[in-house]
Amino acid sequence: MRIDRLIGILSILLQKEMTTAPELAEHFEVSRRTINRDIEALSNAGIPIRTTQGSGGGICIMNGYRMDRTILTSKDMQMILAGLRSLDSVSGSRYYGRLMEKIQLGSSGIVSGRDSILIDLSSWYRDTLAPKIEIIQDAIELSRKLRFYYYSPKGETEREIEPYYLIFKWSSWYVYGFCRLRKDFRIFKLNRMDKITLEDLFEKKTEVPYPDMDGEKIYPTTGKVKVIFDSSLKWRLIEDYGVNSYTELPDGKLLFEHDYPDDEWLISWLLSFADQVTVIEPERIREKITKITSDITSKYMNGGTK
Repeated sequence: MRIDRLIGILSILLQKEMTTAPELAEHFEVSRRTINRDIEALSNAGIPIRTTQGSGGGICIMNGYRMDRTILTSKDMQMILAGLRSLDSVSGSRYYGRLMEKIQLGSSGIVSGRDSILIDLSSWYRDTLAPKIEIIQDAIELSRKLRFYYYSPKGETEREIEPYYLIFKWSSWYVYGFCRLRKDFRIFKLNRMDKITLEDLFEKKTEVPYPDMDGEKIYPTTGKVKVIFDSSLKWRLIEDYGVNSYTELPDGKLLFEHDYPDDEWLISWLLSFADQVTVIEPERIREKITKITSDITSKYMNGGTK
């Protein structure tokens, strides 16, 4: 893709005193004419590129401009490269790795040879997630609508959206776009989407609100829970909510008080602790858990067929 080549050329020019069109053409496996067009495009974009002919000549960026590369420190570059590597962990390809190599070329003075930061964004759903990410990326780039089946606690619906952003947050992937069913912008979790297809073109809206991924917006709280946990579960509370999420009681047990988004989510989370947790408040959660455990007991007492 041309944009990747332009980024690569600019990176080389920022990191080397001088290069030549034949060197760039060989590196990017394109013709010298293509490189000349790319250099012209960079110049038109405001990059002060200077070309000189004859022995010792070549392509370079004016000295005053090249000093701006110090804005990116070694740590900055390592973070950028780690981010590019992480995208390959979900794409299932070497696309971003190749782009990373172009940026890294000649940067030995800026980027450490060893990789001290590794980010893996892959998940248990990698085999099904990577194709979804690819088709959504295509839809956003080509301004194509997406149609899919969506599964949520409220049931199954067929949706058609105009996609604008692909988002990674809370260890999950989401797509943000204008939902034609709801007539508003919505966020959809990729793991809940099925049978995704590209549809016809759409005209992008001139004003698109930036996706608000604040936890309170996506999962608004409906109440506060008060729970006593066994001391052996301290690691789990720290992992899920942090070191300040509980109060240690005189007997060693842990008092947990926190807001929660909905009853179903809270109950499924509490049941994952089996009998090592006791709900104090609210009463309706106690009642629901009592009924669920009673129904489970009844099912297995009857051979698990009811």
